[in-house]
Amino acid sequence: MLKSTTILAGALTAAVATTAAAEGELNLYSSRHYDTDERLYTDFEEATGITINRIEGKADELIARMQAEGENSPADVLLTVDTSRLARAKNAGVLQSIESATLEERIPANLQDNDNQWFGFSQRARIIFVDTDEVANPPQTYLDLAKPEYKGMVCHRSSSNVYSQTLLSSIIEKHGEEAAREWAAGMVANFARAPQGGDTDQLRGIISGECDISVANSYYFARALRKDVKGLTADIDQITWIFPSQDAEGAHMNLSGGGVAAHAPNRENAIKFLEYLASDQAQQYFSGGNDEFPTVPGVEKSESVAKLGEFVADDVNLSDVAENLPTAQKIFNDVGWE
Repeated sequence: MLKSTTILAGALTAAVATTAAAEGELNLYSSRHYDTDERLYTDFEEATGITINRIEGKADELIARMQAEGENSPADVLLTVDTSRLARAKNAGVLQSIESATLEERIPANLQDNDNQWFGFSQRARIIFVDTDEVANPPQTYLDLAKPEYKGMVCHRSSSNVYSQTLLSSIIEKHGEEAAREWAAGMVANFARAPQGGDTDQLRGIISGECDISVANSYYFARALRKDVKGLTADIDQITWIFPSQDAEGAHMNLSGGGVAAHAPNRENAIKFLEYLASDQAQQYFSGGNDEFPTVPGVEKSESVAKLGEFVADDVNLSDVAENLPTAQKIFNDVGWE
């Protein structure tokens, strides 16, 4: 029987708080919205006897809520998607540093916070997709996307999207602010349409003929290989993919991760849960259930993810990349990236 309780109403926080310190509980604030994660929670409960109480919502709302709750927050763990949000949580003071030999050993150093306040548990490669019939010489790097030869061909998400922000932040880290500014301006000049929609919409844009080149996270495409995605799967052979910068820094990786809440009443349970997320079993769930790449080296990838092939991933320290986010947003504003 599923023991996890999804709590949506803010009024229930007080009720959770009164039992938060009880032995055998874990209060999880999560912005991950994937049904397949249920297996992660139920298996942890069965293995440990610890009951997970969940509060779900958008990342920024959960971070703001934890700030407002302060020392009385029932939160033990925050799970969210993208380095920018993990950095936002750290800067908001809602996470704490922890010591865990398991996490230190299993999670690569570049996929964890420099102060051990957050750790990455799954990854998505942000890669280039092209129309196989329309693009004879596709871009091979992120910087190539801004070349004049691709004018009017590129679809991308808005500048307010965290994936866009983190990609530009990584370009700043690797190539410097001036090169990043030139890239962003070139991208705006090459847009086939105003930035809009999610990653699946960028892929559908190729199918519909609105654009010839798109940028999206790998797991949206892998999902369409595994099961039917409306407006994408039926014509997916029209699209090919490119892992960018294979002769340079490698493909940019987006991170899904979490950390222990600053005032966690069940701190030891929280650390146990994070360590469980780094286990081979949990890592395989991330890949098999949601088409993501494991962060722990050597864990077998799911069939849909393996179909994308081997590639070189950027090993930049994502904690350093996060420090460039304010500069990235300023560049977006300056060049008119909507």
